[in-house]
Amino acid sequence: MTKLDPQAILDGRTPGRPSLKLIVGMVITSTCALGTLALFAFLGQDGNFFVGLGLAMLPVPILLSAVLLLDRLEPEPVRDLVFAFLWGAGVAVVGALVLNTLGYRYVTAPFFGDDQGLFWTTTVGAPVIEESLKGAVLFVLLWFRRNEIDGVTDGIVYAAMVALGFAMMENISYYMQALDDGGAGKLEAVFILRGLISPFGHPLFTAMTGLGVAWAANHRRGRVPALVLGLVGAILLHALWNGAASYGLGGLAVVYVLDFGILVVLLVLIFLERRGLVHRIGRYLPVYVRTGLVSPQDIVMLGSIQRRRAARRWARSVGGRGAARAMSDYQLGATELVLLHKRLDAGVIDGDYFATRRNELLHLMAVARQALLIARPKPATPPWGPSGITGETPQPPPPGPPPRR
Repeated sequence: MTKLDPQAILDGRTPGRPSLKLIVGMVITSTCALGTLALFAFLGQDGNFFVGLGLAMLPVPILLSAVLLLDRLEPEPVRDLVFAFLWGAGVAVVGALVLNTLGYRYVTAPFFGDDQGLFWTTTVGAPVIEESLKGAVLFVLLWFRRNEIDGVTDGIVYAAMVALGFAMMENISYYMQALDDGGAGKLEAVFILRGLISPFGHPLFTAMTGLGVAWAANHRRGRVPALVLGLVGAILLHALWNGAASYGLGGLAVVYVLDFGILVVLLVLIFLERRGLVHRIGRYLPVYVRTGLVSPQDIVMLGSIQRRRAARRWARSVGGRGAARAMSDYQLGATELVLLHKRLDAGVIDGDYFATRRNELLHLMAVARQALLIARPKPATPPWGPSGITGETPQPPPPGPPPRR
């Protein structure tokens, strides 16, 4: 009997080793990132590289944690997140170094002179090149992993991952240059600006592309215009920030207020989408109550991050780490089932795919439920009340896809 691979089911992939495409992609992105680090180390003087590397990496764990907190109801596959981060730190950085240098040397400097050429490269060339390179991985995910991008939150999370990888590598070069040009004093100023005041600059820019990708993944119409508008929005925000830097702190302050306003709007969109997901949990899951896999109390539990966390703590207390893992699988499987219904209603998947994927998720929920039954001492009632995690025999899933709403 084939052993169940819960993570493969949740990721929507075939169980077993990663695909050859993913392996090749990881190798290429990792090689580019390591090559860039080696180049920085070669160019660094008097240990500047290690200082720059340390300062650039310092805020990354905090920033990554903040981004991942946005997606707690339905976390994205780790391998996809790592691939996006490495693309930003590797392929996008290498491409930007090459193309920005060539653009300045052969296009802007010959036409505008050295000083004006640098301005045009920074204000126009760099935003176009960098946002296109960062956005490319989002287009790759849209093409190969469309069903994994369930909404605005996913688009923003993937955009933030690739942008944080890019920003980390870019900051190394900025910190090294600051040390070379002005010593510790200038390094402190640059670190405050890039590491403390505007750490979400690149993620915010690329989030515009993420919004376009999220629309294209979840709608049948307007896909190409959404992708174009998203990329153009990312380029414009990036260009405004770079251009404002030439006007000193006043210019940066104006753009900073604008970017902060956009950040607030993105957070509101994420909040509204999360609330919509909670509504859909109450809308789609009741039909599965008769299978024995879901109860009204489970639906209440699944609609709250706090109650989900309490359920995992309860499972760990009665059955150890394995039971907690089973509870997490159950929660994620149920959430994926709700999102599957959402995609069916939007018309972006067909009935055959829906039925196959739904049965996989229900099977995962049944196995997780059985694992909790085995681990649970009797009697032991979950803190959210009687649930589908009882001794009842699950019934077959409802036949065929539900009618479109």
